[in-house]
Amino acid sequence: MSAAPLPLHLELRDLATNIARTAGIAALAGRRSVDTLDRLTKSTPTDLVTKFDRQAEATIVAMLREARPDDTIIGEEGADYGGTSGYAWHVDPIDGTTNFVFDLPGWAVSIGVEFDGSTVAGAVYVPTQNELFAAALGAGATMNDRPITASDQHDVALSLICTGFSYQTEWRKAQGERVARIIAGVRDLRRLGAASVDCCYVACGRLDAYFEENVQSWDIMAGELIAREAGAVSSDFAGNLARPAEFLIAAPGVHAAMLELIGAHSTFAD
Repeated sequence: MSAAPLPLHLELRDLATNIARTAGIAALAGRRSVDTLDRLTKSTPTDLVTKFDRQAEATIVAMLREARPDDTIIGEEGADYGGTSGYAWHVDPIDGTTNFVFDLPGWAVSIGVEFDGSTVAGAVYVPTQNELFAAALGAGATMNDRPITASDQHDVALSLICTGFSYQTEWRKAQGERVARIIAGVRDLRRLGAASVDCCYVACGRLDAYFEENVQSWDIMAGELIAREAGAVSSDFAGNLARPAEFLIAAPGVHAAMLELIGAHSTFAD
């Protein structure tokens, strides 16, 4: 755990949890109100977005602008508000839109806030499970207000690992080939479809590690802080600071072994 939390960061955590829950409840009600969704695509035909993504982001932005008018806001669906306070909110209104569209449970509202290059507070709300994960820097991590900790697993061969795949066909092919090589070295692999949820599942010990390439700041900002405050270790694939281009979060006992596994089976391995 980090140094003692600043009172402001606890306030920001509580604001993030309130907004994430509000937006998530509304999005779930919207999804339950229709049998099918009008869906659009973004970067590729498999990269989906719905009106509920945009409505959720509008709700989040409005609440943040009212509570913190001087903060920066960066949202997946286009929100881009400059601020003067030094605090920046990274918002994914529906992380796991494909799950949302197909009425699968693994989607979430993810809200993280950073200051001076460090994430200081965040919340991830999974509406279908009514699970709210939250953390402030130095204050530990919780799920529905109960403290959580990462797995104590030390044997990567017994570890349950999660990953994700690119929307770009060539990257997906290479990533699938790597996973086929890695799977023999772990207990099993999962692909759940929402990076923020994957991070939180590492935080509470449901998963032992999660790794993925080319995610976005709003995908992982809140979840990474939650997992680190729960005792997990994050990095890129070389063991340096985690970054969206290469992201690994793992229980401390298997982090080094995961680096070896990923390194031995890089995306572009022959």
